[in-house]
Amino acid sequence: YKANIEGAKFIHADIFDLKEDELENQISLKKNDDNLLLIGCSPCQFWSIINTTKEKSKRSKNLLKEFHRFVAYFNPGYVVVENVPGVLRKKEESGLNEFIVWLEDKGYKVHFKVHEVSNFGVPQHRKRFTLIANRITQIELEPLIIQNKKVTVRDVLGVQNGFPKVIQGHKDNTDFMHSVAGLNSINLERLRLTPQNGGTRLAYVHDKRLAPPCHYGKTDGFKDIYGRMWWDRPSPTITTKFFSISNGRFAHPEENRAISIREGAVLQSFPINYKFIGTSVAAIARMIGNAVPPKYAEAVGKAIVENHQY
Repeated sequence: YKANIEGAKFIHADIFDLKEDELENQISLKKNDDNLLLIGCSPCQFWSIINTTKEKSKRSKNLLKEFHRFVAYFNPGYVVVENVPGVLRKKEESGLNEFIVWLEDKGYKVHFKVHEVSNFGVPQHRKRFTLIANRITQIELEPLIIQNKKVTVRDVLGVQNGFPKVIQGHKDNTDFMHSVAGLNSINLERLRLTPQNGGTRLAYVHDKRLAPPCHYGKTDGFKDIYGRMWWDRPSPTITTKFFSISNGRFAHPEENRAISIREGAVLQSFPINYKFIGTSVAAIARMIGNAVPPKYAEAVGKAIVENHQY
């Protein structure tokens, strides 16, 4: 974050241990500040429908309650919470319902809804829960929808957008990070048979040697794994494993490879020159996949700025 945002201050602290007055003193925040915006985007794995282990994320499931402490202490002009749709489906268990009732009792006008981020200039299908609370006016604020056509894979990827053709296993040690995971011989053969522009595993579903045993002969069920993206649609949800074709529809529309680290970032709507710093490709992919798409964050921010100027 500090590598991209000049003058930014990053506080490395555990929110379970951080006290409200410590944060107040560290970055000179004021209570009851109409210009203050507090945003809470806690890790979402516990509430996600994606099949991941919930054991590691048990502690993080209560982070909304910790965020509540800071909102109560500072009484900011605006509050934003972003998470997976599951936090709304389980709003009693997650503490969301209690938080919303408290905000309304304190005079905030609260919007909470699941939004599809492709409606906001993000070249990707992704549903995210968003809460925007505003005590400056009695207007219910929603992210500002972009009215023109949806941004597609073709609009951001490809040679015409600065992505040279590369092969599987390509390593890019520059900041551009056009690095691609390698493929074993059978996955490369599968991909060569997969039709360009949206092709799926159905291309070899009846080939006993090529079809994974759990998919052999089965033309129904989940078809995204080993599949290619479409050029003229938004991409599927960019997860933390987007660099692997065995984890979703993450193959390039026409090249025989998974999308690169930089391509995944651009599909998340990061600027093409955004710097990522991490210890491994997998670690950087996890940052990208877990991020709030910047174009969606911009749509939330613009709604707040417009309201504040009202």
